[in-house]
Amino acid sequence: MFRPILALMQKEFLALMKDKKSRFTIVIPPIVQLLVFGYAATYDLTYVPLAVYDEDRSAASRELIARFTGSPNFQEAARITRQDQIAPLIDRKEVLVLVHIHPRFTRNLLTGKTGKIQVIVDGRNSNTAMIALGYVRAIVTRFNLEWVETHGGPTPPARLETRAWYNPNLESRWFIVPGIVGLLTLVVTMLVTALSVAREREQGTFDQLLVTPMRPVEILLGKALPGFIIGAGEATVIILLTVFWFQVPLRGDLLLLYIGLFLFLMSAIGVGLMISSLSVTQQQGLLGAFMFLVPAIILSGFTTPIANMPTVVQKITLLNPLRYFMVVIRGVFLEDAPLHLYLRQFWPMAVIGIVCLALAGWLFRHRIN
Repeated sequence: MFRPILALMQKEFLALMKDKKSRFTIVIPPIVQLLVFGYAATYDLTYVPLAVYDEDRSAASRELIARFTGSPNFQEAARITRQDQIAPLIDRKEVLVLVHIHPRFTRNLLTGKTGKIQVIVDGRNSNTAMIALGYVRAIVTRFNLEWVETHGGPTPPARLETRAWYNPNLESRWFIVPGIVGLLTLVVTMLVTALSVAREREQGTFDQLLVTPMRPVEILLGKALPGFIIGAGEATVIILLTVFWFQVPLRGDLLLLYIGLFLFLMSAIGVGLMISSLSVTQQQGLLGAFMFLVPAIILSGFTTPIANMPTVVQKITLLNPLRYFMVVIRGVFLEDAPLHLYLRQFWPMAVIGIVCLALAGWLFRHRIN
């Protein structure tokens, strides 16, 4: 049984390697996409153009402004002297944040009153605005504490200490790049398997394959295993780049990661073979693959939490194998999560894989008959 399967696997690898476009698709795009996503897909805000409107012009106001301009996150883009200069700067997106210091700012501080500071933020991008506002709040809070220590006065009634678990530096790359491992592995595996049977039909070699003494299950295994090997190899390369190039810590058990990868590849290959069995041409197979890939990526929790989605959509995500693998790979990389967390992700991927492979086998036999 195994000799015919190995022969078909060899044929699949030769077909992939002899085609220049297939070689390029398998090797180059995943590496390029990893590097692009790794550097570009970040929620960190490192450039905040700042405008300053200082009506106090005192030592205290200059000290506060120096904290903003000396911060690596803020770059002073404008310093204004009139109220009517504020709106044009925000409207033209020349600045994201404007700090307006009240003319009685220092006098109020020295007399124990509240020194007024107005912060105007461009809120068109709410996520960016909230991050920028957090930076402003941190600088003002630090100024308040040091003013109390230097000049006396009532101590702040509460001191907020923030501690981030699993990602102490709050680097969004640590969250995004491990997810790219699952995303790119799914893309490569789906493209390889979704085109395998369709390529045979389009090239006219499908009938030749049917007259061989191989049973349908053997042909199916011969089509599935090359996709599994290529997907596992791609995932390994991307994991190595994630750890050694992007310096994302790998805190969990590597064995658990590869168990999850095996189950994830099994489910992805099952879906790919279902699409390929239904496709007559490679164009149909490619279209079917992308019809699955786009919703799978959106509904995986890669960028937006599944808990924030509507209830109906959350139920649909239960059919998405990438959803479960995202939990596994981020748990292994960042959390070193307990075993029961992984088990809750393993069995759904196993069920999806078994059902999809069974349906792909049925479709394959049905199309043969």
